[in-house]
Amino acid sequence: MLSDVRLERWFSLCFSLDHPPDWADMKLPRIRTVLLVPLFLLALFYLAGVIIVATDDRSVEALKEQAVSHRVIALFGASGTAGDGILKAALADPDIRKIHVITRRATPRIEKGVASGKVQMTPHMDYLDYADIHGQISEVDTVFWAIGISSVGVDEVTYGRIHVDFPMQFIQEWTAVNHKPDLSFHYISSSDISEDSRAMWAREKVRAEKSLFGFADGSNLRVIAYRPDYIGPTEEEAHLGQDLLYWFFRPVGAAVRATEIGRAMIEVTARGSSFENGTKIGTSGIVRLSDAYDRRQSSVTPGN
Repeated sequence: MLSDVRLERWFSLCFSLDHPPDWADMKLPRIRTVLLVPLFLLALFYLAGVIIVATDDRSVEALKEQAVSHRVIALFGASGTAGDGILKAALADPDIRKIHVITRRATPRIEKGVASGKVQMTPHMDYLDYADIHGQISEVDTVFWAIGISSVGVDEVTYGRIHVDFPMQFIQEWTAVNHKPDLSFHYISSSDISEDSRAMWAREKVRAEKSLFGFADGSNLRVIAYRPDYIGPTEEEAHLGQDLLYWFFRPVGAAVRATEIGRAMIEVTARGSSFENGTKIGTSGIVRLSDAYDRRQSSVTPGN
């Protein structure tokens, strides 16, 4: 039978002393397949993401009513990546007259803001006690909170203290000394977080959101959580590796510039109570709100 002949030839090839099989050549195609298939699938998914983002024409409608006044704000975490971008956006905003920067250390941008007269920098070290800055926080109705650290090499207790206890202690003291009718607290959280996550940082971020939202529920305080994916530093602060990451993730809608977060926060503030307590804004929402801010500013007639 033909099958027997083929089987005989195969055995002859494999066990011939004169022509031993080249096992390396036989394995090479399999190795190539194992390596190339995941890369091909990754490229396919990446391309699909690019197409989805490129064809998504959703946008935030232009603000049709008078923007809510937010002439004096407070910013925490201005020395970090996200905070630096938020400060840059706030310094460029014509409606913000004064920025209280509460920080442990100065940066060139903070010092530039101080020199311009728009920033009042207050050194502060203990973020579980705000008694020394009650005077500053009692005059602001808008707070941008960008304090945070990487979870790498950090234990759960420390991470929770910084991401949960710090902001919770702040809003408790802030609302105790500030009785304005509408306070808004803008908190940078993170994407892809869940109470059931195996990642400690993801669980702690959820705990922070729930604690903040719960405290503000039914009060004069609104907490808005921003859930970006990768945060690209400001263009002047980013190094090559950060720029490469940003330009890799941006086409698939998984990256924002820190300044976009700042512009989104300002736009949300300008829209007042249209954003309720507990609102969560992801990467695409941050980008659309930042674009809406840019359109609003470009439509403003100088002098008005």
